[in-house]
Amino acid sequence: MTMIATEAVAALLSRVAEDVGIVAVTALSGGAASATYAVDATRGGVAWPLILQCAAAGEVAEGGLPKADQAALQMLAGRHGIPVAPVVAVLQPDDGLGAGFVMTRIDGEALAPRWLKLPEYAAARTAMTGQCAAVLARLHAIPLADVAGLALPGGGIEAARARMFEHYRSFGVASPVFDLAFAWLAERCGDSAPAAIVHGDFRSGNFIVDHDGLAAVLDWELAHLGEGAEDLGWLCANAWRFGVWQNPVGGFGQREALYDAYAAAGGARIDRGRAHMWEVWGTLRWGLSCLQLGNDHVSGRVKSVERAAIGRRTSEVELDLLHLIKFGDI
Repeated sequence: MTMIATEAVAALLSRVAEDVGIVAVTALSGGAASATYAVDATRGGVAWPLILQCAAAGEVAEGGLPKADQAALQMLAGRHGIPVAPVVAVLQPDDGLGAGFVMTRIDGEALAPRWLKLPEYAAARTAMTGQCAAVLARLHAIPLADVAGLALPGGGIEAARARMFEHYRSFGVASPVFDLAFAWLAERCGDSAPAAIVHGDFRSGNFIVDHDGLAAVLDWELAHLGEGAEDLGWLCANAWRFGVWQNPVGGFGQREALYDAYAAAGGARIDRGRAHMWEVWGTLRWGLSCLQLGNDHVSGRVKSVERAAIGRRTSEVELDLLHLIKFGDI
């Protein structure tokens, strides 16, 4: 960040607190849609660690959830007992930082390969299945009327599948496995109306984990209205196990334990066939993300060795899909 941007962060925080100082603003790794910064601030001379998240291009892409609505949803989730980072301030146009918001920085580990494998997080991993199930049960129970004023995307499942297929075809590539997966889903997904708030990216890699387990759920930018089981299927996709493939729930748990804990926490009893459909859906969706990131590099839109490397992982997704469709699990 430039000095001007740092001064803008200081001015922004001065709107919500007195005697604010900025020690450092450090860019962190982020996704394709968001830029994330660690803000080392002080308030009244006391350390005030924060996170600034803003749209990577200044504004959220058309059809995406506005940053102000992301912040509002995150605060709503917190009021329903879901562990999230408290929102400190929502960016305004006069702040000169684009669309985004500032939140408290939560202590813990964000890098999934570390908390999934280091021995000091063994107790956390044991607790995570029940904690994640309880969080999703609470999220999916929030009345849709509570988010009526937010621009959460919605619509029928078949329409979402059609949009995914159109997105796939836009890359001008042909994968027989992806074609098979789309056809397989068309026979099984149905077209039910949205019934719950779906986080949309609930997975290892989007959690803050401390030694007691789940400390915060991050990255609400893909939240939408849909079917709650989608979140459970996404959590079980092989990509989010980070090599701990024998634990299908995020690299730390087993499917049956997740489904049972979800029901015990008040969620709907999960139909195993439906859960399997959503796991295939999530795996295919990750495959399209691999295609997108690879295309970003090849097309020159965003030259990035990291994106090119992820693009090559499309073949891994094809293997996962074939195994899921033939055997029902990975």
